[in-house]
Amino acid sequence: MDFKYNISIVVPLYNEVESLPELFSWIKKVMTENNLSYEVMFVDDGSKDGSWKVVESLKEQNPEVKGIKFQRNYGKSAALQKGFEAVQGQVVITMDADLQDSPDEIPELYRMIMEDDFDVVSGWKKKRYDPITKTIPTKLYNWAARRLTGIYLHDFNCGLKAYKNEVVKSIELYGDMHRYIPPLAKFAGFSKIGEKVVQRIGKLFINQSGKLISQRTEFYIALAAMIMGVQFFLAGFLAELSGRNSSTRNHYLVEKIID
Repeated sequence: MDFKYNISIVVPLYNEVESLPELFSWIKKVMTENNLSYEVMFVDDGSKDGSWKVVESLKEQNPEVKGIKFQRNYGKSAALQKGFEAVQGQVVITMDADLQDSPDEIPELYRMIMEDDFDVVSGWKKKRYDPITKTIPTKLYNWAARRLTGIYLHDFNCGLKAYKNEVVKSIELYGDMHRYIPPLAKFAGFSKIGEKVVQRIGKLFINQSGKLISQRTEFYIALAAMIMGVQFFLAGFLAELSGRNSSTRNHYLVEKIID
C-alpha cells in the first residue's frame, strides 16, 4: 500500500484555543529535525472558544494542517474515529491537545512501529504527580483492564499512542471505546502491542499537608472510588459491547472540513 506521509498525527480537541499554536509549532520542529513527512489532523469536538479559527489560521501557513469540525460535542472516541478515517500516513499517532503529551516522543514511537514491527505502541507516563484520589482509581482501572483483556499495559488511558495505518482502518470507535483501542486492535488480529515510557508534561502535584495518607480525607474517598470504579468499569464495558448493535453509533454532524 502506498502512503502519502510517514506520519499522521490525530489531535482531538475541545476548547484548546491557547495551546494549539504552541503544540503545532512543537510538532513541526520535531518533524523537520527528523526529516519526516507528516500531516496533523485536528478534530474539533464542538469547541466554543475559537479553537477552530486557530486551526484555520494554522492551515493558511502550513499545508500539513488538516481539520474536521463537529457541529456539536460528541466525545473523544468520535473525534478519533473521524480522524482515523481521514488520515493517510503509514504510522498514525494520537496525542492530546493540552500539551500534556510531548511531541519529542514521536520519532521513537515511529521507530518502534517501523523497525521493531509493533502494531500498536502505547505511552506510559511512569512518573505521575496526581493526587491519590486520582492515582488509586486509575491503577485499579488499569489492573481490571489487564485482567479482562489479557494485554499487559501500565496505562491504557494514555492519549499518546502509535499505530500502523492498517490498525486504525480496521477498528471502529464510539462511546468511550477510545479507552480500549489496544484490546480492539488485538481482537482485530493485531497482536504485537508494545509500550513506551513517555515524559509527562505539566504541573506537579505536591502534598503539603504533612499528614499520613491514612489520616487524610482523600484516602477514604479513594477507597470508596476504588470500589465504585470497578463497578462502573464493568458496567461501562458491557454497555459499550451492547452498543455495537446501534445502527447510528457513528453518525456525526460535521460542520467543516479542512484538507
